[in-house]
Amino acid sequence: MRKRTIAAMLFGTVLIGAASAAYMAAPTVHEGKAGEAPELGRPGAYDIGTSVKKFALESRTTITTWGAISGNLTDANRELSVRFWYPAETADGKKAQYKHIMRPPGKDPVTISSQGFAVPDANAVVDQKYPLVLMSHGFGGWDTQFSNLAEQIASHGYIVASIDHADRPIDGVTSFFLSFGNVLVDRTLDQRQILTQILEDAQSGLQAYAAQIDADNVGLIGYSMGGYGAIASAGAPYDFANNPMSNIPETAQTAMKEASRKPLPIKSLVTFSPWGGQPDSRAWTADSVGKIDKPVLVIAGNQDDVVNYEEGVKWLFENMTGADRYMLVYREARHNIIGNEFDLDPDGEFTTTEFLKEPVWRSDRLNAINQHFVTAFLDMALKGDTAKADYLNVPTPDSNDSKWPIGFGEQLNGKMAGSKESDHWKGFQRRWAVGLEMYRMDKSNK
Repeated sequence: MRKRTIAAMLFGTVLIGAASAAYMAAPTVHEGKAGEAPELGRPGAYDIGTSVKKFALESRTTITTWGAISGNLTDANRELSVRFWYPAETADGKKAQYKHIMRPPGKDPVTISSQGFAVPDANAVVDQKYPLVLMSHGFGGWDTQFSNLAEQIASHGYIVASIDHADRPIDGVTSFFLSFGNVLVDRTLDQRQILTQILEDAQSGLQAYAAQIDADNVGLIGYSMGGYGAIASAGAPYDFANNPMSNIPETAQTAMKEASRKPLPIKSLVTFSPWGGQPDSRAWTADSVGKIDKPVLVIAGNQDDVVNYEEGVKWLFENMTGADRYMLVYREARHNIIGNEFDLDPDGEFTTTEFLKEPVWRSDRLNAINQHFVTAFLDMALKGDTAKADYLNVPTPDSNDSKWPIGFGEQLNGKMAGSKESDHWKGFQRRWAVGLEMYRMDKSNK
């Protein structure tokens, strides 16, 4: 009896050893690629440069304390900077480091930075034109907050222009309401005036910075309040029946109504965690949202408690009935689903962490997935690359249901799903398409 037990143990050990040997010795499927980013979330073929240009915005006003009470607005000279990223002749030179000073109300300033791979003021590639993508940040954000996304898009053959909206600083309750009130007025007006100037420069040929721009293929990306502005810029007129929209002074309402009579000449809209769909502060009617007729990609977290995913973001997505549209959802994510991976002091003020970080998802993972899907969507919408639709038309709405069977001992070494893995989300490594949902509706889905 004892001999049979020992023999069984030895036989089991041999089996385990054989399995390990088979796993270790099995030939690799391909060479593999470093990093966990899905296929299109990696830098493209272009070296890129970056530069900053100032834009003067005429006929603007600002809401002051007295203006909020009286309804009389103050004339304002508004000048904003826009950071550009673009295909460059070479990547030689010191890479850009993007620094920003955050000023949380009642707290000490916090300097944060992120390392880029663009070269400041590098010579642009001028023998070719590229689609233009305008980016608009959220309330209290800044132009390089999403430089990771901007650089990655540019490296795939785009000009990216990121507005620094220069939201008014906040130091208390009164200044918060004044700053937010001006954001309600300014976002779409900023987007409209700046894009109009950029396109005029591109068409006139008089400004060197615009020589690369293909003015016929333009995309718009907005996050949070930038998304609120972008939805209006894409063709959805605001509704001023509800708070806080009804509290905007009449002069500003008139300017916003006049501006929204005609949508910007864009061919695609990407909106991250868009503000303005939530029932308690809805900025549109269903009919007005339905006027958007360009392809749309909405990206949100299903636990977003800032813009109300269930009753806000989903309401916007479902009522964009004039557009072919997709919605990517991060499960268990809240509002901060876009933004660079900043190194923060673990003992620093939590205010900064809460403004920049997600409770569950890692920022670098969010960035890689955002880059993957935004690149696929822009290539499809602005470059006419219909093959990129395969990355968006996923085989199952719940990524966890993706299937990719492998043989015993087979090593994948980071292989990303392609046409042969048709039951898996394309471009993702096996087992790495998790925690995501993708929904699609077209113009006929009303």
